[in-house]
Amino acid sequence: MRRLGSALLSASLLVGCGPTTSPEPSSEPSSTEAPKDQVAPLTTTNVDLAPECQGLLTFVNTAAPATLDAYLPSDVVLNLVSRRSTAPFVTLAEVSGVHLVGPVRLTQIESGARSLGYITSSCVGILDELALSTDDAAAVVSLVNTVNAGTLYAILPYAWNGATTLLALRPFTSVQAISNASGIGAASLRTLRNAATQGYDLEVLVSTVNAVPESNWTVKMDLSFDIEDVMAGAHGNDRLDYATCFGIDPATFPNSRFTNRPNLANAAEVHSYVASAASTAQYQGQIPASIVTNGLSDLDSRIAGGTFKGCHLGYDDGPWAGIQVHFFVNVATGFRILTVQHWVE
Repeated sequence: MRRLGSALLSASLLVGCGPTTSPEPSSEPSSTEAPKDQVAPLTTTNVDLAPECQGLLTFVNTAAPATLDAYLPSDVVLNLVSRRSTAPFVTLAEVSGVHLVGPVRLTQIESGARSLGYITSSCVGILDELALSTDDAAAVVSLVNTVNAGTLYAILPYAWNGATTLLALRPFTSVQAISNASGIGAASLRTLRNAATQGYDLEVLVSTVNAVPESNWTVKMDLSFDIEDVMAGAHGNDRLDYATCFGIDPATFPNSRFTNRPNLANAAEVHSYVASAASTAQYQGQIPASIVTNGLSDLDSRIAGGTFKGCHLGYDDGPWAGIQVHFFVNVATGFRILTVQHWVE
């Protein structure tokens, strides 16, 4: 567990014991984007598969059709073999995307891989389409059982009901029980896994910034947003001043004011805009420096070496006011972050 000291205590005092905005009716965010765009990776190469569970894909990619047929219906085997003939599977999301493959079939695949020695006890198995190692599982259980309420809500800002359930039912003895808890689905479990294995100081920073009362300089951040909604003006108004994008399909541009620059963003650019927003929020809301420092350090660890698509949007909001919106999405992992600043002079 990373930095569970004074910074998180300060965060819990600032954030409180619940979300800073009203929770949505659903405990899980909806998305129509590809699975790789929904969550940050477990490692740089295994988005939804712990290295200890790599044998699951080896089984699907290399086992003879007759072997697969012993654990799966023949039509599912046919679809898997046909798909792997074009390219080997590299994520569980690709496997589950094959026609007729769903949670039940993934469980059968896990059973076959374990029975034939492709995976061992170091791989807990597949939960909510996420393959966890024993270390991952232990880290998730420890996180859920020990983190304070305010921080858990910060980690799961779009699964408020799920966070409430976890707080009511803990302590947990297994990651399976956490996965089975009401309000915890695939996105929530992956978020918990990422927080437990990679750290969650960034989530604390985002939640703390969003809790600062609005003023002449108001800052908001988001780690889960829909690109097209943002481009359509979800955080702006009808007075679009500029819209410079990078790596975005021009076919999705809402109007002719949008342009694409030739180069994608790098980690330095992402850090610069997030740090600027955090600095403004800190100045306005007296956020402890440790929360900003730790949050930006966590950000840097997640974006290191990455390239990002996104947009810089500016809106006029009167003669002496404006809105600046910046968002970045890692083109390989789908990690995303958005900052919005409203200013009035």
